[in-house]
Amino acid sequence: MQDTNNTAAYNTAHDDFDWSISKRNVTTYDESTRKNYDEMYGNSLNTINEHEIISGKVAAITSSDVVLNVGFKSDGLVPLSEFRDIETLEIGQEYEVYVMSKEDKKGHLVLSRKNAKLFKAWEQIKTSHANEEIVTGLIKSKTKGGLIADVFGLETFLPGSQIDVKPITDYDQYVGKTMDLKIVKINELIKNAVVSHKALIEADLEGQRAAIIGQLEKGQVLEGVVKNITDFGAFMDLGGVDGLLYITDISWGRIQHPTEILAINDKVNVVVLDFDDDKKRISLGMKQLTKHPWDEMMETLNIGDTIEGRVVNVEDYGAFLELTPGVEGLVHVSEISWSNQPVNSREFFKVGETHSAKIMTIDNDERKMSLSIKHLQEDPWGSIAEKFAKGSKHSGLVKNITAYGVFVELAEGIGGMVHISDLSWTKRYGHPSEFTSAGKDIEVVILEIDNEARKITLGHKQIEEDPWDTFENVFPVGSIHEATVIKRDEKGAEVALPYGLEAFAPTRHAKKEDGSIIDIDHKYEFKVIEFDRNDKRILVSHTRVWEEKKSEEKAAEHDEKKAEAIKTKKAVQKLNSSTDKSTLGDLDALQSLKEQMDKNEN
Repeated sequence: MQDTNNTAAYNTAHDDFDWSISKRNVTTYDESTRKNYDEMYGNSLNTINEHEIISGKVAAITSSDVVLNVGFKSDGLVPLSEFRDIETLEIGQEYEVYVMSKEDKKGHLVLSRKNAKLFKAWEQIKTSHANEEIVTGLIKSKTKGGLIADVFGLETFLPGSQIDVKPITDYDQYVGKTMDLKIVKINELIKNAVVSHKALIEADLEGQRAAIIGQLEKGQVLEGVVKNITDFGAFMDLGGVDGLLYITDISWGRIQHPTEILAINDKVNVVVLDFDDDKKRISLGMKQLTKHPWDEMMETLNIGDTIEGRVVNVEDYGAFLELTPGVEGLVHVSEISWSNQPVNSREFFKVGETHSAKIMTIDNDERKMSLSIKHLQEDPWGSIAEKFAKGSKHSGLVKNITAYGVFVELAEGIGGMVHISDLSWTKRYGHPSEFTSAGKDIEVVILEIDNEARKITLGHKQIEEDPWDTFENVFPVGSIHEATVIKRDEKGAEVALPYGLEAFAPTRHAKKEDGSIIDIDHKYEFKVIEFDRNDKRILVSHTRVWEEKKSEEKAAEHDEKKAEAIKTKKAVQKLNSSTDKSTLGDLDALQSLKEQMDKNEN
């Protein structure tokens, strides 16, 4: 029997098997060995951080992803769609990517080529903005208020107002084109940038402006582009410098608006006429580049020549006739007709009409000439004495009426005036229009002719003899006549006497017996209190008529009482002279006589 307390050693099967190796063929290490291996493995890998740009090689390409070896403990995945700009994608190619996450839920390293490009583009944009560098952008599309420009692969906004120095309405023309741009504004928070092409143009223009202004001189000829047109002229772009071409300096002839000759974007040569000290306001001329047409035309024109011109301007004092653009003459109102009757130039001339005229004067220094239409005809005043002798009677046409008289045309170019006081012997008119009107015929007498002043004084009332010689006997002072009141005001009343004569009754002579004023269209008796043959004036009074009648009645009554008193007095004297003794009856008679005398005296 074997002793169990003294077990002898013996070998069994697989005594050389390493029990530290698991059934999965995974070797386990002790802590020291493991730490050593970790250090050796870790030193062979790259250290990466999230949100940084790293470089990786294409290790594999799948249907949806590109596997990149970035030297990390695991390969990274990038969506295949982010490589669509690469025509031929091959294993081994190297690209920059952005670390989105070191380990997602599946333990994968998540990378992005798109974000790497955006991150890098934004850094370039910030650097360019800080250094004010010029960048190149591709216009991808238009948007509300402007354009979208691709700069370094990042979309930026190009406002419509920053495309050009002039207003732009058609944005489509820029889509697909490349433009030089300047980054004018960035937003770090939302990674957004605003760019401008106008800023580059203005910078270039400023340089050109400085160069042009530095060489600017009066009389210098420059090429300009019509930038804007107004009623008073055109603004010209001289290559960075603006100048104003006034409408009067566009053409030697008269024009109503610059658009008759110029249009926007027209290129024309202009000459510098003037500028201020800072050379900011530049006056330009275009007509000055050609010879003045006056100088050419005056080589063939002389005083006395008959010309034909077009009316280009009408003023109160006359009209300007244009012989050729830049050559004009003035027809003064006094040179329209031989007649002294006032002529309204605005009624006689119309812009655009053509008239013939005679050259009266030429001033080459001022480039002015005076013209005459009336001198194309013979002066009718040369035979005025034979045709219109003083005292002769004629029939004329009323051409014009003023407050002081009537202008009458006797013949072509011959006329005179009938003063308002010479219209009627008997009636006073407040205005000549009460007697006649324009266009009517009137009989007149030639009163005076002034050949030097070319004036004829006419009269109408002189057709008949002056009736005032007879009126002086018919209406002597003190005579009473029945008349009708035709007008009344605060000064008095006008009355119509017989024979068509008018008289005036002042207010104090126009009162009725009851104190009221005489009424219009009523007949009353009037007494002539003044007759002025020279001034053809008669003053009358209605008040005097009833006042004198009343006075006469009082006087008659007084005379009657006076006669009765005398009669009584004589009777008393007769009684007193009687020698007979008075009786009681006599005393009574005496008493009665005495009372009658006292009464008469009272």
